[in-house]
Formats: sequence, C-alpha cells, structure tokens
Amino acid sequence: MNTEYTAMVKQEGDCWIGWIEEFPGVNCQEDTREELMESLRVTLKESLEFNRQDALAAVGAGYAEEKIAL
Repeated sequence: MNTEYTAMVKQEGDCWIGWIEEFPGVNCQEDTREELMESLRVTLKESLEFNRQDALAAVGAGYAEEKIAL
C-alpha cells in the first residue's frame, strides 16, 4: 500500500487548511500547521480503513486480492 501522500496546506487568516491531493474528501482545518498535519494523517488513515471495509462488504465471498503498482 502507498504510505506517502501529498498534503496541500495553506494558512487562511488565523487557521490552517489542508487537503490530501491523492484522496478526494480528505480535508481538515486546524489552528496550527502541526495540528493540521496530524488531523490530515488521522483523517486519511480513517478514510482508507472505511474504504477498505466498504470494498470488503461489497465484494462478498470468493474474491482474490491483487496488488497494483503505478
């Protein structure tokens, strides 16, 4: 599994906002850059796990897992 993703971050007024470039829907807002980076890590990890659980529920029985590299 890819363990590196691109966080796009910027300061907007008094807060920091950020997105994970490779994973739409993972975005966060925090008071500091450090808090933002941690929130992005946690949110990305949770999103990956939710997506995995959804895929497992959808596939049912009799499937094979195949690794794909780019």
